[in-house]
Amino acid sequence: MSIVKNQLIESLPRKEQARLLGDCELVQLVLQDVLCEPGQVAKYAYFPTESFISLITAVDGKPVLEVGMVGREGLLGAELAMGVGVSPLHAVVQGAGGAWRLGARQFRAELKRSAPLQQCIDRYLYVVMGQLATSAGCLRFHNITQRMARWLLMTQDRALKDQFRVTHEFLAFMLGVRRVGITNTASELQRRGLIQYRRGELTVLDRPGLEAAACSCYEVDRRTYAALLH
Repeated sequence: MSIVKNQLIESLPRKEQARLLGDCELVQLVLQDVLCEPGQVAKYAYFPTESFISLITAVDGKPVLEVGMVGREGLLGAELAMGVGVSPLHAVVQGAGGAWRLGARQFRAELKRSAPLQQCIDRYLYVVMGQLATSAGCLRFHNITQRMARWLLMTQDRALKDQFRVTHEFLAFMLGVRRVGITNTASELQRRGLIQYRRGELTVLDRPGLEAAACSCYEVDRRTYAALLH
């Protein structure tokens, strides 16, 4: 497993990085593994390196809609920094790969010991709040083509490659729409030469074109992250 550093960890002073990583273990996250569920006690904090994770809200006890995404830019388990021991969302591995994993108790202890880490996580929590708010507005006001383009860009950013595997069923689940809507929208994006989609393998062909097709929410999220965490 190649080791690609997590950007939150990279932002820490070298001494703080070394101490934090000394307590972490590098694990391999498996596609579709559930890492936590709403109301469940959080056992670990995860700092993805190659992997990325979908954050999904539940309605009537069932996970139904993606409201956020965590990759090497972030952290799963940020609620631990607020003294909250349970997760508010369903978290499932969307892209397999490496992640640094730290026990919840160790993570809390490190937060108390490291002011730079606490400041970093505080800023990241603000970014996550913004992402959740943006997702709510996006669902209400933007059409499925804009939303799918945004989702594909967010996924490509975290997959760090132009090609990744995704099914119509999974996209429908993530975007909260019927499968026929995904089929029609994917066909439209293919006709415009923005993507290629065959047998569950999706390839981004025209990144600038896909950015133009996406709603403004994608750029809002990217600017917020850049302003607070870079």
